[in-house]
Amino acid sequence: MELLSDQGLRLDGRRANELRQIHCKMGVFSQPDGSAYVEQGNTKVLAAVYGPHQASSKKSNFEEVIVNCQYSMATFSTGERKKRPRGDRKSQEMTIHLKQALSASIKTELYPRSQIDVYIEVLQADGGNYCASVNAATLALIDAGICLKEYVCACTASLANGNVPLMDVSHLEETSGGPTLTVASLPSSGKIAFMEMSQRFHLDHLPKVLETALKGCREVQNVIDRTVREHVTYLGQAGGWGNVHK
Repeated sequence: MELLSDQGLRLDGRRANELRQIHCKMGVFSQPDGSAYVEQGNTKVLAAVYGPHQASSKKSNFEEVIVNCQYSMATFSTGERKKRPRGDRKSQEMTIHLKQALSASIKTELYPRSQIDVYIEVLQADGGNYCASVNAATLALIDAGICLKEYVCACTASLANGNVPLMDVSHLEETSGGPTLTVASLPSSGKIAFMEMSQRFHLDHLPKVLETALKGCREVQNVIDRTVREHVTYLGQAGGWGNVHK
């Protein structure tokens, strides 16, 4: 299947270097310490954060916080009903990868003997599930007041027609195209927190695919930053900050 038309358009009408539409909302639940909802194209993810709270004696670390993640997919999230929404091998892998990316962003040394719990629920899966989960978790951590070194953002990239890099790959492009590169990065410092390839890329193609994924992370960072600023402004207006006289 041709993923890129002669006019340079993808199957969903985007250009090769375009993100899907991203909609974010913070503070969607009142029970957790922090929560967020992210729509990235047709992929929809909820994230909830509890903590930091005291870790159990068995898990307690005197030097830094323990980041506990749980990734699950709703039984209705895909076309085929999932028998095990959590606990399967794929969910366990996602949980480990999420922990790796989030631990790189959190200032873990500020919370010794503590634990932060991050729960991810994929409501609808249409490609880039891990990326949307990382982006939602970042917003939920900020909503919970957890100190971060910087935003951690994630994006995918692939190749179309043999040599054209694609940004933010949908499910149809994942299944119809070639290998997919998933990257979680700290865009401000340029560090990579996590990287995974579904298949091997030719060495000649890897640099431009990686740069496309990192460019996507930087664009996601702009969306996340705008969402955080709007949320803080809204909270400030609700709290009457604007009425405080100097």
